[in-house]
Amino acid sequence: MEQRVVLVVDDDKEIRDAIEIYLRHEGISVLKAEDGLEALETLESHQVHLIIMDLMMPRLDGITATFKIREHRNLPILILSAKSQDSDKILGLHIGADDYVTKPFNPMELVARVKSQLRRYVTFGSYEGVKKMIDLRGLALNVEGKEVTVNGEAVKLTPIEYKIVELLMTNAGRVLSIQEIYERVWKEPGYNAENMVAVHIRKIREKIEIDPKNPRYLKVVWGIGYKMEK
Repeated sequence: MEQRVVLVVDDDKEIRDAIEIYLRHEGISVLKAEDGLEALETLESHQVHLIIMDLMMPRLDGITATFKIREHRNLPILILSAKSQDSDKILGLHIGADDYVTKPFNPMELVARVKSQLRRYVTFGSYEGVKKMIDLRGLALNVEGKEVTVNGEAVKLTPIEYKIVELLMTNAGRVLSIQEIYERVWKEPGYNAENMVAVHIRKIREKIEIDPKNPRYLKVVWGIGYKMEK
């Protein structure tokens, strides 16, 4: 089995080194970066399956780094921060983090959360999807390249539009509720999400469908949600 790689991003060397010891004990490979800029550089040259991200760092803070990473990648991001206010946690999750642990932390809890996120990502998420191209009668998704094409022509999607298409295509044939789409794409509770999702679905159809009013790929299931036809 391919070894899992975690990138630990923290300006405190002792914390980086301590986390590395705990993760390596579990058979997890570790890369380290001391700020957001170094983290972005590391991602360009290494395969990473999960990121542990501090918030308060020089040069490039964790919030900005997470936002930049989410523009192109969907691997799990676990924020590790001394900022324990609910507003900080909500902000971190809103911009794309998958979990939030406050300092000082319990090492065993951190390891358990890392293993849980890795398991979910590799088994149920899109990691396995990077090994193949999903093609639905001409609508193709390259997860690794973050590219969607229709009959070989590239489609320009915003990051949110791409996440919706990726979610629906990796679950082709399954009806996803509006609330589930919102919560899995925006990473926040899907209250009053109908209009937000509907607007993005309309824009996606305009880009991938020959006739958006009679869609071939992205179908509405009235009263339930949306699905991508197999």
